[in-house]
Amino acid sequence: MEENKFNFADEEASKEDKVEQSKEEIKKEAKGLYQSMSTFLSGLLDFREDTDREATIQAIKNDIPMKGATAWILIFAIFVASIGLNVSSTAVVIGAMLISPLMGPILGVGMSLAINDIDTLKRSLINLLVMVSLSVFTAFLYFKLSPLAELTPELEARTQPNILDVFVAIFGGLALIVAKTKRGTIASVIFGVAIATALMPPLCTAGYGLAVGNLKYFFGATYLFIINTIFIALSTFVVLKVLRFPMIKYANSRRRRFISRLATLTAIVVMIPASFTFWKVYNETRFNVELKKFLDTEIRSNDALQLMNFDSDFEGKSIELNFFNEISDATKQDLLNELKNNPQYPNLKDAVLKIKGSDTKSYELISGAYQDAREELKSSKNVIAGLHKEIEELKNEIVQLTQQLEQSNVQQGGVPFSSLSRNAKEKFGDLQYFSFAKVLESKDFTKIDTVNVATVAWSNGLTDSIQKVRELELGTWLKQELKIKNVTIKRN
Repeated sequence: MEENKFNFADEEASKEDKVEQSKEEIKKEAKGLYQSMSTFLSGLLDFREDTDREATIQAIKNDIPMKGATAWILIFAIFVASIGLNVSSTAVVIGAMLISPLMGPILGVGMSLAINDIDTLKRSLINLLVMVSLSVFTAFLYFKLSPLAELTPELEARTQPNILDVFVAIFGGLALIVAKTKRGTIASVIFGVAIATALMPPLCTAGYGLAVGNLKYFFGATYLFIINTIFIALSTFVVLKVLRFPMIKYANSRRRRFISRLATLTAIVVMIPASFTFWKVYNETRFNVELKKFLDTEIRSNDALQLMNFDSDFEGKSIELNFFNEISDATKQDLLNELKNNPQYPNLKDAVLKIKGSDTKSYELISGAYQDAREELKSSKNVIAGLHKEIEELKNEIVQLTQQLEQSNVQQGGVPFSSLSRNAKEKFGDLQYFSFAKVLESKDFTKIDTVNVATVAWSNGLTDSIQKVRELELGTWLKQELKIKNVTIKRN
């Protein structure tokens, strides 16, 4: 009995050992899988080994100067972009962005902050200022001299930044600097970033704002350019820090510490407004998106509400709605409750809602006048259509009577005057009046003769001698047409 107990205990211990062994094997397999995944992801995403630090620094420094051929390329590119914006041609704007050398000084700012290169920072900021001034002046000159000065959709799109512009600048800047640091720079990436971040159109729009005297467009476009510039430079700074680009070493330790602190302070100063800008644009975008949803859901879907227009102010937190029809106090309160309490509009709850509607009497008068005008117009169209029909009928009757009269005249030996007068006018374009008749005359009062007489009047511009020539030609033509021996031409 005791022996059986010992055997049972040994079996239990053996089972526990197997379970522990199985757990250890699972842990080893999981660890191996984790290491395999980690190795795979590291090989997939790690770009540090493919980085050429010295070549990257030199390439960025070479692109910083904004002079000579680079300056002229920039000027021509600005002209091309301005024309594209002026005629609202996206293809032309994209072409201009492909040839523009705008990225150099911006990347120089980010790099110099990352490696504590104060001299490169100075050069980058100076060239950035030159680049912006030259671009805005060129665009101003074009729009000032251009006969087409209206605001196109392409121009208007660059007057108000939104959160998507910030994201494009961030990820475009990251793509650009990663491509720059790679051995054998990826040119297609640089071209793509030049198009995506769209640095040139805001500068052209700023020049347009100055040219037409609209400071709102100028400051809006400048704001968009500053957003793109800050986040591209910031992306450059972050990537170069991650890649651990070598810091500039100064022989003077005191100067090295000073420059390091200055670069760090500058980076912080740049990041603070960048963070503020991001948050402000993000909130403004959410405000506008929720406002559109509020208008579509609560107002435009309601047939009883006829919205004429609306205005909103994100800074002042106000929304103004103007309706064509009268808005009751109950309706106003319902709209206000939806704005304040509906969880779909959290960014609108603090906004002041101003509602303005027309009074019922005015609305009814306008509606009645509109309906009367439509009825009157419809009636007038019917009357005019009836008159046109009567006129056409009268014309047909006149034509028929004329034809009958002419047939009767010809049957009685007369002249087909209708066709004769038409042919005379076609052959003699200066003829203004024409008549033809057979006249009885007597020179001795005993013998009576029948004389063919054509009476004419010519254009005022013809001289007397030319009129006589025309009359001889007309007489000859009438003899041939009517097969008569003589005809007398008289002036009316």
